[in-house]
Amino acid sequence: MTNAIELAGAGKRFTKYEDTPMILTSALRVRNRTRREQLWAVRGVDLEVAEGESFGIIGRNGSGKSTLMTMMAGITAPTEGSVRVWGRVAPLISVGVGFHRELTGRENIYVNGAILGLSRREITDRLESVIDFAGIEGFIDTPVKFYSSGMYVRLGFSVAVHAQPQVLLVDEVLAVGDLAFQVKCFEKMNELRREGTTIVMVSHHLGAVRRMCGRVLVVDRGIPRFLGEAPEAIAAFHEILSSSTEVLEDHGSGTRFEPGVVAVRSAELLGADGEPTGHVEAGEPVSVRLRAEALTDIEEVVVGITLFAPDGTPVYADSNALEPFQDLGAGTELTCTLSFRAQLPTGSYTAVLRVDRGDLRTNLAQSPTISFFVTGRHTVAGHADLEARIAREEPVRR
Repeated sequence: MTNAIELAGAGKRFTKYEDTPMILTSALRVRNRTRREQLWAVRGVDLEVAEGESFGIIGRNGSGKSTLMTMMAGITAPTEGSVRVWGRVAPLISVGVGFHRELTGRENIYVNGAILGLSRREITDRLESVIDFAGIEGFIDTPVKFYSSGMYVRLGFSVAVHAQPQVLLVDEVLAVGDLAFQVKCFEKMNELRREGTTIVMVSHHLGAVRRMCGRVLVVDRGIPRFLGEAPEAIAAFHEILSSSTEVLEDHGSGTRFEPGVVAVRSAELLGADGEPTGHVEAGEPVSVRLRAEALTDIEEVVVGITLFAPDGTPVYADSNALEPFQDLGAGTELTCTLSFRAQLPTGSYTAVLRVDRGDLRTNLAQSPTISFFVTGRHTVAGHADLEARIAREEPVRR
């Protein structure tokens, strides 16, 4: 398969300048000296992204994700190594990039379209579609300096996807838009993916990454730490979080990650006989057992589960949010079992367990991904087996 993007030993170094405050230097009558420090934003990245692949990059704030994207977009050149991208690239790196504030939305469509390699005729042919998708018809002839950040994103994304790019780079900017527009954007990106467009996506919204991306790169402190399938990459990211004291926020859902409070020791799927298994029959009672340890005192703990279909779509989620576990002291072991029936069609599924604070806004830990296969009835399709029964009624004679 032909690659759309190749990075070989890619790294980017910046120079950080620190000046002594002028008031201080004046008061002490000393010479103001500027200190320079070399900072590697990202280093040692070897990566290949195939044509038509949907690829994700995740990591903590400041881990080098956006620097990687700017190198792929050609906005900045690598300090070492090489970055090669083939085809027309449409970057959505930051809100409002490429817009001239004094020009109207309509005029900026022509400017952005030209930057992306479209002729004036091509832009004119697609103009109405761009405006319609952005949903800002009433403001299209208004200077963009009066636009909100959400309107910027709508227009920028619409121009990018209508340029029919071979490579689409999306760096968290969709988090600015409203929920309805985000859904619209993901539907459009799925359409582009089916048409063969390569998509590289940076996001703190791990659910979106799981749904959109087949493979994911985890970056931490500028160094690539894991490259693999989305569920395993997300689990690896949570392992990095668990070894840190940093509190992060998932901008897509508003959930805060607070590591160092709970450690997950094990998570496994149990069959009807209570033994660990990776294969169950549709309708069979199963359970997931979680073993964890409180590392600090916790007043309330909520344990939840989410089941994902083969395409990454969540098919079921539940928790003990109405009856949280109370008062776990530091060093306390927590073992709990979540039981349900595997009312699912034939296919491969994954399950992830979460441990949250009682406020349901703070995630303390997440289990490794549990994979299992369900053998179901061959007539069932969709995401659930509701065990429908089809009965014929006797005709009523009149």
